This record gives sequence, structure tokens and C-alpha cells, in this order.
Amino acid sequence: MMTPRLNEIWVYLAASPLVGLTATLLAYVFAFRIYERSRFSPLANPVMIAVALLVTVLTVTGTPYKTYFDGAQFVHFLLGPATVALAVPLYLQLPKLRTHVFPLLVGLVAGSLVAVVSAVGIAWLLGASRETVLSLAPKSVTIPIAMGVAEKIGGLPSLTAVLVMATGIIGAVSATSLLNLLRIRDYTVRGFATGVAAHGIGTARAFQVNQEAGAFAALGMGLNGVLTAIMVPVLAAWMPH
Repeated sequence: MMTPRLNEIWVYLAASPLVGLTATLLAYVFAFRIYERSRFSPLANPVMIAVALLVTVLTVTGTPYKTYFDGAQFVHFLLGPATVALAVPLYLQLPKLRTHVFPLLVGLVAGSLVAVVSAVGIAWLLGASRETVLSLAPKSVTIPIAMGVAEKIGGLPSLTAVLVMATGIIGAVSATSLLNLLRIRDYTVRGFATGVAAHGIGTARAFQVNQEAGAFAALGMGLNGVLTAIMVPVLAAWMPH
């Protein structure tokens, strides 16, 4: 707990919208330093560490998430331009993309269906409420798309955002080891699978491993977002109330 004096200072600082942005940047810089010190181990994922730091700070200071987000929303805005910029490395891989169109599309459909059906099915069998089940359905796509889909089908966008973040972190941490275990060496396949399963966070990790993997992870993330936005509302309509 903070002393009364420190609490007064924090309340004063929290009134500035720049505090949320500054806290976000500092948390990520600190987390990335840990990531570097660990020799870029996936277990020291900087997004995971930064999120844990920010959650701790907000909890200890009693700062509402909305107050924090009012200052940090500029980072949220940058998700759009950053996603569009991923088209550049993909363009450099265009010749290889042309030779892999059909297997990538098959992998996309299979990956999207498994992500949705497995999450929804397991949650339903465990007795989760309809709202929770619907919030889980779009968990494997990037946050802006997932929140929009969840709101449209009757889920909780805030819960979906947390689930998307958790999915991305787990995917980024486990993708390399899992793909090595399965003896999948082709960076096209490794990247595409990571992007489909773990959206932006997985894509960032793929770029750190290999540029080709990152480019195809970006493609997988984008296509999965589009397919999920079309597929989930249709599947949700068939779910029993």
C-alpha cells in the first residue's frame, strides 16, 4: 500500500493523460531489457512481462482501467498502422506466396475452425455461460477485430480482449518449442501457423526468429481476422440459447 503522501502525488499525476502512455512505454522498455538479458527466450516474452507490470501498478495504485486507457490509447491507435505496415515484408515474399496459395488457404480454414470450435466446445462442456462462450469464440484474432465480433454476437468485448491477449502470449511463448517438437522446419509454415494461432503477439515473435516467418505470420493473422469475422457470427447463430 502507498503512503498517503505518495497516494496524493499519484492522484495528481494520474490526472494527466500522458501518465498511461508513459507507464506503458516504460513497462515495455523494462520488459524488453529482461528479454534481452534472457537471450530472447520465449519464456521472457516482453508483452507478457509488461502486462504483468502494468496490472500490478494499476492494482496497487487503485487506478481504474479507463483512466489508464485514456492516456495509453495512442498506443492502441498505432495497432492499425502497424498492422498495415506488415504488408511490406509480405510483399517481399510475393514469389513464394504464389507457390503456396492452396496449402496456405487449407491451413487457414483448418486453423480458424479448430481455434473457434475447440475453445467454444471446451467452455460449453465445462458449463461456461453463453456470454463467456461467445466471448471465447474470436480469441485467436487481433484485439480490434475480436472485440468487434464479440460485441456483435453477444459476448463481452472486455473479456474477449483479455482472452486474446492471453492467447497471443501463450502462442508466442510456446510456438517455437511446439513447432520444433513437431519437426516443422519450413519458415513459411512456422510463420503462418503462428500468425493464425497467436495473432499480433505471435507475429512479433515470428519476426524476431526469422523475417520470412514474420511475413507469413502477418499474412496468417490478417486472413484469420477476416475469416473469423465472417465465420463466427454464422456459427454463433446456431448455438443453443
